[in-house]
Amino acid sequence: MTTPYILVLYYSRYGATEKLAQLIARGVEHSGKLEARIRTVPSVSPTTEATAPTIPDTGAVYCSEDDLRHCAGLIVGSPTRFGSMAAPLKYFIDSTGSLWVSGALVDKPVGVFTSTSTLHGGQESTLLSLALPFLHHGMVYCGLPFTEAALGSTRGGGTPYGASHHAGTDGNNAVTVDEESLCIAQGKRIADLAWRLRQANQ
Repeated sequence: MTTPYILVLYYSRYGATEKLAQLIARGVEHSGKLEARIRTVPSVSPTTEATAPTIPDTGAVYCSEDDLRHCAGLIVGSPTRFGSMAAPLKYFIDSTGSLWVSGALVDKPVGVFTSTSTLHGGQESTLLSLALPFLHHGMVYCGLPFTEAALGSTRGGGTPYGASHHAGTDGNNAVTVDEESLCIAQGKRIADLAWRLRQANQ
């Protein structure tokens, strides 16, 4: 029997969203209850076809349907593209119809995260766009409460809808202390909630 895990699923073009995924995974592991499984998705061509090799040269491996089907909870992230999620992640999510039909994700917790080049470049709308498909899957949306002090002190990313990061127009902004704190808090919160839901259903 495999250890229950939280799937941290992301797409990252220049590495900023990947950094957040790693911090969120650290928060999952801090819970001490579930493991973090980090997965990504391949890029797509202008004709919206997957074009990357089956196994990436570096970084996280690509997400499979089984990774998603068997997770205890999900945290999904994307850079913003005109206020919405990036096409490669949308392409992957659009392929999950069989999981929707079977109800595989119903009642599992889900959280979202994003990175943007400008501070007001669509962080909150991207987070909401990420959440919508998983509400259709019957998942339990979980944001960040204002009991997290960093939500009130951040001068970069961080929202009640989910963790976020202001990467800067050159993508070189370091993750701030508050952004890091909120990423870790989000990972831990989803893991704790997933654990409680599993215990209640056993």
